Amino acid sequence: MREKTSRASAEEAAHTTPPAVASNAPVILSNEAGSFARSVLAERHPALIQQVRDAFPYGPRQHEALDVLLEEITNGVVQPLPPTEHDHDRWAAWGQEDFGRSWYDAPFLWAESYFYRRLLGAVGYFGTGPWQGVDPFAPFKKAELRGDTVEEELRALDALVNVPAGERATALLHASLWGNRADLGFRVTATEPEAAAAAPALVADDSDQLWRLLPVGANSTVAVVADNAGRELLPDLILIDHLLEERHAERVVLHVKPYPYYVSDAMTSDVVDCLRRLTQTPGEAGRVGSRLWEAMATGRLDVRTHSFFCAPLPYEEMPEDLRKEFEAVTLTILKGDLNHRRLVGDRMWHATTPFADRTAYFPGPVATLRTLKSDVIVGLDQKTLKSLEQSSTPWRTTGTHALILVRQ
Repeated sequence: MREKTSRASAEEAAHTTPPAVASNAPVILSNEAGSFARSVLAERHPALIQQVRDAFPYGPRQHEALDVLLEEITNGVVQPLPPTEHDHDRWAAWGQEDFGRSWYDAPFLWAESYFYRRLLGAVGYFGTGPWQGVDPFAPFKKAELRGDTVEEELRALDALVNVPAGERATALLHASLWGNRADLGFRVTATEPEAAAAAPALVADDSDQLWRLLPVGANSTVAVVADNAGRELLPDLILIDHLLEERHAERVVLHVKPYPYYVSDAMTSDVVDCLRRLTQTPGEAGRVGSRLWEAMATGRLDVRTHSFFCAPLPYEEMPEDLRKEFEAVTLTILKGDLNHRRLVGDRMWHATTPFADRTAYFPGPVATLRTLKSDVIVGLDQKTLKSLEQSSTPWRTTGTHALILVRQ
């Protein structure tokens, strides 16, 4: 029987239980008034349904299905997928303890994932009609790529051309890290933090360890598990170019989602859109785009996907074929908040729980680059934690703080 707890009791346990005995930290639910998890289900998801409805000229069938989903997540209980759906059996197994209960009483990670699967079903993404395969989030992603902010960020690359390689590496790693704030789903119900407020707030930094794992000329293969498209994927690709160009890696495998997920999560089509955006920009950005385009043609940059990346499961339950892929590379870099939650477990861990303990199962060296946009946190030292808890800001969930954690 899956444990059930409120966020209040979860937070109390997370703050008072020493890391040595915190292996059974409470699963994060959404049933506590005022909690971040509840705000996602009660505010972000309904707002997203309206945004998707407005973004396409859907017909009556899609509008009716969206209305049904909105009513269910607002006032109803979790309903299973129809038996005719292609992935009915998988979700029936994953959600067997959650169907028939309030969405707020289901584990937060599971409820979020299932909401996006239901949203795709409502708009006909998996059906056989005219909306099959049409990304309901594409207008948001494309609009972001066309924005003036992206133009400014890409042109800023020109200033790094003559910077020493070590300084450039740090700048590009931080750009990839802070690019994780560019999360369209996060901005549905939140104001994006200003860069000036977030830049000093790196609460854990194992970047030196990351670069030690990737010495120049070591014939390394690096796996990068992407998070968001658009303004996050662009700096991720630019970092990948740096790894290849400076020979920190001879080959990079970029893992993306197999279908739309969490509004802005990257798929292969988003990688292509970003590469085109780079190649169409004058200066260094254009040269980066051309090099990456060529790298894909020669196999030095390999884009892959796997159904597990859209599963409501922790990485500890990854299938054997994916485990073997990660085992075979020099380093796996996981981007973003969702990947981090799945990596360490979506629970109220004590914040000083060692990252190495929570990732001991992972089949090889692993790094996480993440801005904080949910309650999960591990890997902090006690001094940093005390300073953060004395501040008056909700540092765990607003995207104003970030971390780089590495386990060899």
